[in-house]
Amino acid sequence: MKMYECMVLARCLDNMMVRLQRIGRVAAYTSSEGQEAVAVGAATALKETDWIFPTYRETGAYIARGVPIEILIARQLVTTLDPLKGHEVLLFGDRRYRIVTGPGPVAAHLCTSTGFALASKYRGEKTVVLAFFGDGATSKGDFHEGLNFAGVFKAPIVYVCQNNQYAISVPIERQTASESIAVKAEAYGVEGLRIDGNDVLTVYQTVLRSVEKARDGGGPTLIEAFTYRLAPHSTADDPKRYRHQAEVDRWRQHDPIILCRKMLEQMGVWDEERDKALWKQCEQQVALKVEEVEKMPPPHPHSIFEDVYAANPWHLLEEAREIDV
Repeated sequence: MKMYECMVLARCLDNMMVRLQRIGRVAAYTSSEGQEAVAVGAATALKETDWIFPTYRETGAYIARGVPIEILIARQLVTTLDPLKGHEVLLFGDRRYRIVTGPGPVAAHLCTSTGFALASKYRGEKTVVLAFFGDGATSKGDFHEGLNFAGVFKAPIVYVCQNNQYAISVPIERQTASESIAVKAEAYGVEGLRIDGNDVLTVYQTVLRSVEKARDGGGPTLIEAFTYRLAPHSTADDPKRYRHQAEVDRWRQHDPIILCRKMLEQMGVWDEERDKALWKQCEQQVALKVEEVEKMPPPHPHSIFEDVYAANPWHLLEEAREIDV
């Protein structure tokens, strides 16, 4: 039930951010519509001490992790509450919640997340790293280097590939000739699993087993969560140019939120009245937080000089003084 609530809140937040982008109040946005089960189920399987290396489609993971939605909204509207102070459009990270800011270049974090996991292992910690990425990332060298290194040194990391079948406009059959992405793990001595990414319970149980295996020294796992991106790749994308609406309509019947709701109803713990109340509550919560965040001031201009150098070099100090003139 908690995972279902997180998925609904993530959908409501995504819908609001897309609407705000369309009227010019948000610069750009990547919706996770249709992929909420992967993010929520995977993040729920972690302990508070574990770390997440996301990309740009893990809204549900942030919510499941406990990040207040006003922080996620501030990230898009760029106010003083934004932990990244206006940097790194589309991406999110916050050390307080053990979420490392995603990279702009696809797959660039798959080597650094592996190194992060190994560092934790060498320090004798029981921390596990969860790294998200898309199917397109498996065509990059970082993917192969990261998995190869993790396999050799048994890094405590779980790789979750959100195979939504399109790397922007490139379909999966143009990404690989392999029968699956999961099978690629075998070449590196890593366990590879392919699961239904629209079944939140399957995602949760699979990731939980893999995380605990990694925590106990059993090494990494590559999980291919087979899902579908119902929304455009981003607010700058027109998916009608590369896929048919009939295909999207077929996948809408497998919407992870609908599937989870039906499961709860079959268990006798959910009904239509409770569902309507939840959606109304989430929509009102998002709208209220947007209103609150919009009243906050933007980051101070000096924030552009922060979080890069321990001590700013002379030319940045000079530029900072010019701002004050």
